[in-house]
Amino acid sequence: MAFRRRAKSHPLFSQEFLIHNHADIGFCLVLSVLIALMFEVTAKTAFLFILPQYNVSVPTADGELIQYHYGLKDAITILFYFFIAIILHAVVQEYILDKINRRLHLSKIKHSKFNESGQMVAFHLTSVIWCLYVVVTEGYISNPRSLWENYPHVYLPFQVKFFYLCQLAYWLHALPELYFQKVRKEEIPRQLRCITLYLVHIAGAYLFNLTRLGLILLLLQYLAELFLHVSRLIYFTDESNEKVFNYWAVVFVVTKLFTLTLYILVIGFGLPRVENQALDPERGNLFSFLFNNILFRMSVLLLVCLFQASVMWRFIHFQLRRWRVYWNEQSSRKRATGTNRQTRPFRRDWGYYENGVVKVENGISPRTRKVKFP
Repeated sequence: MAFRRRAKSHPLFSQEFLIHNHADIGFCLVLSVLIALMFEVTAKTAFLFILPQYNVSVPTADGELIQYHYGLKDAITILFYFFIAIILHAVVQEYILDKINRRLHLSKIKHSKFNESGQMVAFHLTSVIWCLYVVVTEGYISNPRSLWENYPHVYLPFQVKFFYLCQLAYWLHALPELYFQKVRKEEIPRQLRCITLYLVHIAGAYLFNLTRLGLILLLLQYLAELFLHVSRLIYFTDESNEKVFNYWAVVFVVTKLFTLTLYILVIGFGLPRVENQALDPERGNLFSFLFNNILFRMSVLLLVCLFQASVMWRFIHFQLRRWRVYWNEQSSRKRATGTNRQTRPFRRDWGYYENGVVKVENGISPRTRKVKFP
């Protein structure tokens, strides 16, 4: 009990210390791993943190090709890049977003939303460029049949496996960042739901050997999210720029249609043509063996379609509500301008009218108008 009391009072265990110095702690851990590379005794252990494991030489027509498969040691590599993601998050926040926030003078709510969108723009832009490079160099776009041919895709190229490990590390680092960034309690459930969905989909594609399909789907998803958060940043800088969300709406609908089409094409038509694979845990197709069962495959396809339908329904409902608010504002403005025209000040003339001419009353002459010269 005495140790617990001292630990709580010690500044090393305080909440403020962890919030303001979590990036420095991560930097020290990463630096210690990099220093371990310099010594022969610890270099072998340090490589477990830095490089992907489980490399295999696969014979090809041009010779042997080094590829990779997944295993438990991937957790060590994910842990290393987990701390690197924390460091990069702090660098973007301190050297880019904080400087912009000082100039904009945003409120607390807009400040937190601006930071969230700024971090997402940096991450999604990097991921879109990286994912597009991997997809193009591996030939997944030029040859769509490669998405399901020779399934299960147990062996992965280096850049594909490294991309998935970095993606898992980033979304895992987003969990403690909710605490470090002091996210409001109202925003925590929404962000937790988003992080969980990304982790489930990325880990599912990685474990079920659907990495090729997963790359295309991540590219489409990140592209839509990039347009969304860029639109939010533009809106926060100037609230009159609401039309930028129309571009995001178009990109969102197009990407969702492509996503649903790819799911049906690969899972519904592509995978049933693949020959049944026997269960072989040593080869690494323990999870992908389930996709040989038509009931399991159709259940996955049904869940995906229901999920995409729910996303589209929420999007349509949001757009209809947004347009309804917009048209109500436009009609109220027209009413306001109409009432202003009707309530013009009445000009009183001395005297009375007779046949359209003002007559003098009680000897009082009407006021003469001044002639305006051009």
